Amino acid sequence: MRVLTFLHSFEPGGVERVALRLVRHWRAMGIDARLFLGREEGALRAELADDLVYAVPSRPSIGTARWETLWMIARLPAEIRRTRPDVLFVSGSTYTIVAAAMMLRFGRRCPAIVVKISNDMARRDLPPVSRFLWRRWLGLQARFAWTWVIMDEAMAEDLPARMKASFQVIHDPAIEEVRIRAPACRRTDTPRRFVAIGRLAAQKDYPLMLRAFARGARAGDTLTIYGDGPDRAELEALAARLGLAARVDFAGHMPDAASQLPGFDTLLLSSRYEGVPAVLIEALAAGLSVISTDSGSGVRSVLGDGRFGAIVRRDEAALATAIADLDAVPPLHAGRHAHLHRFTIERSAGTYLDTFLDAARGEKSWAPLPSKIDELAWPVPPTR
Repeated sequence: MRVLTFLHSFEPGGVERVALRLVRHWRAMGIDARLFLGREEGALRAELADDLVYAVPSRPSIGTARWETLWMIARLPAEIRRTRPDVLFVSGSTYTIVAAAMMLRFGRRCPAIVVKISNDMARRDLPPVSRFLWRRWLGLQARFAWTWVIMDEAMAEDLPARMKASFQVIHDPAIEEVRIRAPACRRTDTPRRFVAIGRLAAQKDYPLMLRAFARGARAGDTLTIYGDGPDRAELEALAARLGLAARVDFAGHMPDAASQLPGFDTLLLSSRYEGVPAVLIEALAAGLSVISTDSGSGVRSVLGDGRFGAIVRRDEAALATAIADLDAVPPLHAGRHAHLHRFTIERSAGTYLDTFLDAARGEKSWAPLPSKIDELAWPVPPTR
């Protein structure tokens, strides 16, 4: 079986990180797992793909970062014809528009498409009109006869009716089994070490986290934020205005930031919406306590509806109270190890392959389709 995974770039993101780890794991299992990149830039290249074979198209001199979705739609067909995959793996919700374009482009000759839904579908953070439009967009996607993968059973209730006919639960493979650690004893006589990991962008709502930390942190408490993004300068300025410049460390992108977690006490998550955030799983595996905003059904499920970590409403006062009263954070539950085992790559990688096999059973015979688009497309070089 041949599986083709495509990504815009190696820019850091949870979807991209998991996709690269899955490709590596599938190849180790002997699967012909191909990887296609729109461009090679991004910190994840050195972290996860330095020795990974992948294909990348030649690019125009003007660059493609600002129109990477259109670029992928233009370039992916040539790679599909060249590699003739049995399955096209769509590793996150942001790539569904590319999958739709491939379906329209190839019609019945399109490889089987398996889509992983990576974000919260209810989007209760949106105002009513935007939420209505979001639901209409989901309903439109549901008309495609794809296999849909959701990362937790709790997400099923938010699926449009058409998606419910063809979905599979495969838990987010965020960790390896060896990373699950026994929780460390909580320290009560020293300043607390808080940590957050994520792209510095609007979805993560770091302004809420900083304001809550300013209100709820005790003397000497520190917050380290791993990640980079377009909002960094604005967030650093906000931290200075709140008097936190000496207590909040914007550490930037850190390769394998999860490996740094054992050096902290508590992970903070302040997102407006999430699917099944890998960082929560990584923090629980590292033995940390967790405080998170109620940002989706996946968050509630990962934290066991409050058994494995504190879940607060997306409100500055509520988050500040949880930070101030850290002793009120629920202790890690006795069933934590079994709960976390669901999110290991050792378990999920094989389940993905079973899903791919099922999806590929309706595959049509391959025959290249003549198209004027092909004549205008940029050439795809041999796989690196």
